[in-house]
Amino acid sequence: MADGLALPRWTRGAALAFLLLLPACARGQGAGGQLSPVRADTALLRHTLDSLADAHHGVVGYSIIDLDTGDTLSRRGDETFPTASLIKVPILVTLYDLAAQKKISLDDPLTLLDIDKVPGSGSLQFMHDGATLTVHDAAWLMATESDNTATNLLLDRIIIRRVWAKMESLGLMHTKVHSKTFLRISSVAMDSSAKYGLGVSTPNEMAHLFVLLAQGKAVNPSADSSMLDILEHNEDNTLLQRELDGVRAAHKTGAVDDARTECSLFYLRSRVVACVFTKENKDQRWILDSEPQLTMAHMGAVIARAFGLPDSASVAGP
Repeated sequence: MADGLALPRWTRGAALAFLLLLPACARGQGAGGQLSPVRADTALLRHTLDSLADAHHGVVGYSIIDLDTGDTLSRRGDETFPTASLIKVPILVTLYDLAAQKKISLDDPLTLLDIDKVPGSGSLQFMHDGATLTVHDAAWLMATESDNTATNLLLDRIIIRRVWAKMESLGLMHTKVHSKTFLRISSVAMDSSAKYGLGVSTPNEMAHLFVLLAQGKAVNPSADSSMLDILEHNEDNTLLQRELDGVRAAHKTGAVDDARTECSLFYLRSRVVACVFTKENKDQRWILDSEPQLTMAHMGAVIARAFGLPDSASVAGP
């Protein structure tokens, strides 16, 4: 590995803690044969996650909320991190809020021009000039493919500062999008943009946004349900989802050279919001088995086991 970095390893203590999580996930039957919710051992879960975070060559923060029991735990929960493309969830929420106010329609047409196209993720950059799509189409591509060009088309319509205002109305004072993707010149906060890139948030704030979506309180129950459906179709399963099979999740990832992020609403035996942020990663390679990828994959597996897997789901253990 470059610079002599070792891939993240399960220390003896972390491996033992991981195994100890298994009894908490035993599938007890409730009335009528229904699976009963699992009350996670949060002290053990915290120890296991912190062992993984401590072994990581970089900074790791997380925020986890069990919506059914109210249990919470976090590490660096109020510390600001670069969001990378995870900031597209606040953009999505702002868009649907404006649609609920009838200030924009999801059926409004958008025209793709050459000047709109930016590199990175997404397929719109390869479409022909003059192609038309709807606002909903752009929102779908932004959330499922993390399409950067689609994101910029939406930001042209809704205006960056409206995202700030919407997040502040939800009490998320540190959650900001700074500019259009790959267009730092469009930044509305150049100093913060230079420090954090596309966007900034904290693990606790982004987790709270996902909780609001799960509760139908980010915009309204109908809009929030639609957004969660879009996020369930996210095509990037390389981070928290990587070692999970058959687990429903509404989630969004983000990735830049030195940061990886993801927030997920897991539909386990309980509904669980899990947000993991990394920054200052020493391993900045764009490969599947880079250290940040593996650290987050192991954390996703630990979280899923702790809160109980549905019958049809499984986790690839270390």
